[in-house]
Amino acid sequence: MIKRVSTALGRFLLFFLAFGVALVSMRYWSFETIDFLQMKTEEVLSNQLFRISFYGHVIFGPLALMSGPFQFLPKFRAKRMQLHRLIGKVYIIAVLFSGLAGLGAAQWTPGGEFTQLGFSLLALSWLYTTTKAYLSIRNLDIDAHQQWMLRSYALTLAAVTLRIYLPLLQGPIGLSFIEAYQVVGWMCWIPNLIVIEIWIRKRMMSFE
Repeated sequence: MIKRVSTALGRFLLFFLAFGVALVSMRYWSFETIDFLQMKTEEVLSNQLFRISFYGHVIFGPLALMSGPFQFLPKFRAKRMQLHRLIGKVYIIAVLFSGLAGLGAAQWTPGGEFTQLGFSLLALSWLYTTTKAYLSIRNLDIDAHQQWMLRSYALTLAAVTLRIYLPLLQGPIGLSFIEAYQVVGWMCWIPNLIVIEIWIRKRMMSFE
């Protein structure tokens, strides 16, 4: 009973955070110079490569965030396999475009080369794990597909953990925005990967 309730609460929290951050990110779909974009210089804002990278990232990123949670519902997969496959295709396409765009946008991120490297590696890791998930299911290796999808979505959730850690680093810890962004460029995704890898290993051991 306790396990069932905790699982239900965990899934609710996952959907709530994923959809919440996705909807907040959609404010940039207005294509107006708001919030994060107000920190950019006119030179950067007028750079077409930056604009393509930024808007590609914030348009397709929310689609990846919102489509991901449905893929981890066992009953949903079992009863609606065709829909599961369709949503999976949406997720992979969204990650492909958002990841490539994010790699480009990372080159203009605040905090200097250290932060740019962190977000660039996040984008590359996101693309790599999602590609592995796709190739695994193409080879009908369901176990590998599920494991790589878990890693991929753990990286997708960097969008969520970034928005949790950034105000904590600035508020209680007292870092400046730039200092906090330098930390969060790595902190938003590496712990996610570590946690999901531990979970995958424990799950594998339980089936041995």
